[in-house]
Amino acid sequence: MFHKEGFKILTVAILLLIGINLITNYYSQNNLLIYSVFGVSMLLFLIVAQFFRNPKRGVDESEEYIVSPVDGKVVAIEEVEEKEYFKDKRIQVSIFMSPINVHVTRYPISGTVAYSKYHPGKFLVAWHPKSSEENERTTVVISSKKYGDVLYRQIAGALAKRIVNYASEGQMIKQGNDSGFIKFGSRVDLFLPLDANIEVELNQKMRGGESIISKI
Repeated sequence: MFHKEGFKILTVAILLLIGINLITNYYSQNNLLIYSVFGVSMLLFLIVAQFFRNPKRGVDESEEYIVSPVDGKVVAIEEVEEKEYFKDKRIQVSIFMSPINVHVTRYPISGTVAYSKYHPGKFLVAWHPKSSEENERTTVVISSKKYGDVLYRQIAGALAKRIVNYASEGQMIKQGNDSGFIKFGSRVDLFLPLDANIEVELNQKMRGGESIISKI
Protein backbone atom coordinates (compact mmCIF):
# COMPACT_ATOMS: atom_id res chain seq x y z
CA MET A 1 0.00 0.00 0.00
CA PHE A 2 1.39 3.39 -1.01
CA HIS A 3 0.91 6.75 0.65
CA LYS A 4 -1.15 9.29 -1.29
CA GLU A 5 1.83 11.70 -1.31
CA GLY A 6 3.62 9.27 -3.62
CA PHE A 7 0.92 8.80 -6.25
CA LYS A 8 2.01 11.69 -8.48
CA ILE A 9 5.73 10.88 -8.24
CA LEU A 10 5.16 7.17 -8.86
CA THR A 11 2.91 7.88 -11.86
CA VAL A 12 5.51 10.18 -13.39
CA ALA A 13 8.25 7.63 -12.69
CA ILE A 14 6.27 4.83 -14.36
CA LEU A 15 5.52 6.91 -17.47
CA LEU A 16 9.11 8.11 -17.75
CA LEU A 17 10.58 4.62 -17.39
CA ILE A 18 8.06 3.13 -19.83
CA GLY A 19 9.02 5.84 -22.32
CA ILE A 20 12.73 5.12 -21.92
CA ASN A 21 12.14 1.38 -22.45
CA LEU A 22 9.96 1.94 -25.53
CA ILE A 23 12.60 4.20 -27.08
CA THR A 24 15.32 1.65 -26.32
CA ASN A 25 13.28 -1.17 -27.86
CA TYR A 26 12.50 0.91 -30.95
CA TYR A 27 16.02 2.09 -31.72
CA SER A 28 18.14 -0.81 -30.49
CA GLN A 29 18.56 -4.36 -31.73
CA ASN A 30 20.89 -5.20 -28.87
CA ASN A 31 19.01 -7.55 -26.53
CA LEU A 32 21.58 -7.10 -23.77
CA LEU A 33 21.04 -3.34 -23.83
CA ILE A 34 17.25 -3.74 -23.89
CA TYR A 35 17.24 -6.14 -20.91
CA SER A 36 19.75 -3.98 -19.04
CA VAL A 37 17.63 -0.85 -19.44
CA PHE A 38 14.56 -2.78 -18.31
CA GLY A 39 16.37 -4.15 -15.25
CA VAL A 40 17.72 -0.74 -14.25
CA SER A 41 14.26 0.78 -14.75
CA MET A 42 12.66 -1.78 -12.46
CA LEU A 43 15.33 -1.21 -9.83
CA LEU A 44 14.91 2.57 -9.94
CA PHE A 45 11.14 2.28 -9.65
CA LEU A 46 11.40 -0.04 -6.64
CA ILE A 47 13.83 2.35 -4.94
CA VAL A 48 11.42 5.26 -5.39
CA ALA A 49 8.36 3.17 -4.47
CA GLN A 50 9.80 2.00 -1.16
CA PHE A 51 9.95 5.63 0.04
CA PHE A 52 6.16 5.82 -0.17
CA ARG A 53 5.20 2.61 1.64
CA ASN A 54 2.27 3.07 4.00
CA PRO A 55 1.74 -0.12 6.01
CA LYS A 56 -1.25 -0.31 8.32
CA ARG A 57 -0.20 0.29 11.91
CA GLY A 58 -1.76 0.89 15.25
CA VAL A 59 -2.05 -0.13 18.87
CA ASP A 60 -5.19 0.02 20.95
CA GLU A 61 -5.88 3.72 21.38
CA SER A 62 -5.09 4.85 24.92
CA GLU A 63 -4.49 8.04 26.89
CA GLU A 64 -2.04 6.12 29.08
CA TYR A 65 0.84 6.13 26.61
CA ILE A 66 2.47 7.97 23.74
CA VAL A 67 3.45 6.07 20.60
CA SER A 68 6.27 6.83 18.21
CA PRO A 69 5.16 9.22 15.44
CA VAL A 70 7.55 7.63 12.91
CA ASP A 71 9.67 4.61 12.05
CA GLY A 72 13.36 5.01 12.78
CA LYS A 73 16.03 4.90 15.46
CA VAL A 74 16.12 6.82 18.74
CA VAL A 75 19.14 9.13 18.51
CA ALA A 76 18.55 11.45 21.48
CA ILE A 77 16.83 11.38 24.87
CA GLU A 78 17.62 14.53 26.79
CA GLU A 79 16.30 17.43 28.82
CA VAL A 80 16.23 20.57 26.68
CA GLU A 81 14.77 24.06 26.57
CA GLU A 82 11.91 24.08 24.06
CA LYS A 83 11.96 27.64 22.72
CA GLU A 84 9.07 27.86 20.27
CA TYR A 85 5.90 26.90 22.16
CA PHE A 86 6.48 25.83 25.76
CA LYS A 87 9.47 28.08 26.42
CA ASP A 88 10.50 25.82 29.29
CA LYS A 89 12.33 22.53 29.85
CA ARG A 90 11.03 19.30 28.30
CA ILE A 91 12.22 15.78 27.64
CA GLN A 92 13.17 15.55 23.97
CA VAL A 93 13.08 12.18 22.22
CA SER A 94 14.52 12.34 18.69
CA ILE A 95 13.94 9.66 16.07
CA PHE A 96 16.08 9.54 12.94
CA MET A 97 14.51 8.19 9.75
CA SER A 98 16.89 6.60 7.26
CA PRO A 99 16.07 6.42 3.53
CA ILE A 100 14.84 2.82 3.97
CA ASN A 101 12.36 3.62 6.73
CA VAL A 102 8.63 4.21 6.25
CA HIS A 103 8.25 8.01 6.01
CA VAL A 104 4.67 8.44 7.22
CA THR A 105 4.19 10.61 10.32
CA ARG A 106 1.47 9.51 12.76
CA TYR A 107 -0.21 11.22 15.69
CA PRO A 108 1.51 10.10 18.92
CA ILE A 109 -1.59 10.59 21.08
CA SER A 110 -5.26 11.47 20.71
CA GLY A 111 -6.55 14.94 21.46
CA THR A 112 -7.01 18.37 19.88
CA VAL A 113 -4.43 20.16 17.75
CA ALA A 114 -3.59 23.30 19.74
CA TYR A 115 -0.80 24.58 17.47
CA SER A 116 0.44 23.84 13.98
CA LYS A 117 3.08 25.92 12.22
CA TYR A 118 5.41 25.53 9.25
CA HIS A 119 8.89 27.07 9.31
CA PRO A 120 11.00 27.46 6.15
CA GLY A 121 14.70 26.93 6.74
CA LYS A 122 17.95 25.23 5.89
CA PHE A 123 18.63 21.61 4.94
CA LEU A 124 21.39 20.63 7.36
CA VAL A 125 21.92 16.90 7.89
CA ALA A 126 19.24 15.61 10.26
CA TRP A 127 21.70 14.75 13.05
CA HIS A 128 23.19 18.25 13.11
CA PRO A 129 22.66 19.83 16.59
CA LYS A 130 21.07 22.94 15.07
CA SER A 131 18.77 21.17 12.59
CA SER A 132 15.85 21.26 15.07
CA GLU A 133 15.93 25.08 15.09
CA GLU A 134 17.36 26.03 11.69
CA ASN A 135 16.07 23.45 9.19
CA GLU A 136 12.76 23.47 7.36
CA ARG A 137 10.31 22.05 9.89
CA THR A 138 6.74 21.90 11.18
CA THR A 139 5.73 22.07 14.82
CA VAL A 140 2.49 20.47 16.03
CA VAL A 141 1.13 20.54 19.58
CA ILE A 142 -1.60 18.14 20.69
CA SER A 143 -3.62 18.85 23.82
CA SER A 144 -4.43 15.54 25.51
CA LYS A 145 -6.42 14.83 28.65
CA LYS A 146 -3.78 13.03 30.70
CA TYR A 147 -0.45 14.14 29.22
CA GLY A 148 -1.39 17.76 28.72
CA ASP A 149 0.30 19.37 25.70
CA VAL A 150 2.59 17.13 23.64
CA LEU A 151 4.73 18.63 20.87
CA TYR A 152 6.23 16.85 17.89
CA ARG A 153 8.38 18.44 15.20
CA GLN A 154 9.00 17.16 11.67
CA ILE A 155 12.47 18.22 10.53
CA ALA A 156 13.74 18.16 6.96
CA GLY A 157 17.30 16.98 6.29
CA ALA A 158 19.87 17.12 3.53
CA LEU A 159 17.76 14.85 1.28
CA ALA A 160 14.26 15.61 2.51
CA LYS A 161 13.11 18.67 0.59
CA ARG A 162 9.44 18.59 1.41
CA ILE A 163 7.49 18.16 4.62
CA VAL A 164 3.76 17.44 4.47
CA ASN A 165 1.68 18.22 7.56
CA TYR A 166 -2.07 17.51 7.80
CA ALA A 167 -2.62 18.85 11.33
CA SER A 168 -4.70 22.02 11.61
CA GLU A 169 -5.47 23.96 14.76
CA GLY A 170 -8.72 22.94 16.45
CA GLN A 171 -8.78 19.56 14.71
CA MET A 172 -9.72 16.48 16.79
CA ILE A 173 -7.21 13.74 16.04
CA LYS A 174 -6.78 10.07 16.89
CA GLN A 175 -3.62 8.35 18.07
CA GLY A 176 -1.82 6.45 15.30
CA ASN A 177 -3.65 8.13 12.41
CA ASP A 178 -1.74 9.64 9.49
CA SER A 179 -0.59 13.17 10.35
CA GLY A 180 1.78 13.86 7.46
CA PHE A 181 4.81 12.75 5.49
CA ILE A 182 8.49 13.64 5.15
CA LYS A 183 9.68 12.86 1.65
CA PHE A 184 12.93 10.90 1.60
CA GLY A 185 13.45 10.79 5.35
CA SER A 186 14.81 12.97 8.10
CA ARG A 187 14.00 13.33 11.81
CA VAL A 188 11.12 13.85 14.21
CA ASP A 189 11.54 15.34 17.69
CA LEU A 190 8.99 14.66 20.42
CA PHE A 191 8.80 16.97 23.46
CA LEU A 192 7.25 15.49 26.61
CA PRO A 193 6.69 16.68 30.19
CA LEU A 194 9.69 16.33 32.51
CA ASP A 195 7.86 13.74 34.63
CA ALA A 196 7.06 11.50 31.63
CA ASN A 197 8.16 7.88 32.07
CA ILE A 198 10.35 7.19 29.04
CA GLU A 199 10.08 3.58 27.86
CA VAL A 200 12.74 3.64 25.13
CA GLU A 201 16.55 3.69 24.97
CA LEU A 202 19.13 5.22 22.66
CA ASN A 203 19.54 3.34 19.35
CA GLN A 204 16.27 1.50 19.85
CA LYS A 205 14.29 0.97 16.65
CA MET A 206 10.79 2.43 16.52
CA ARG A 207 7.67 1.52 14.55
CA GLY A 208 5.42 4.51 13.93
CA GLY A 209 1.99 4.19 15.53
CA GLU A 210 3.01 1.07 17.49
CA SER A 211 6.18 1.48 19.58
CA ILE A 212 5.39 2.99 22.97
CA ILE A 213 7.68 5.88 23.91
CA SER A 214 6.18 6.92 27.23
CA LYS A 215 3.62 5.66 29.73
CA ILE A 216 1.83 7.42 32.54
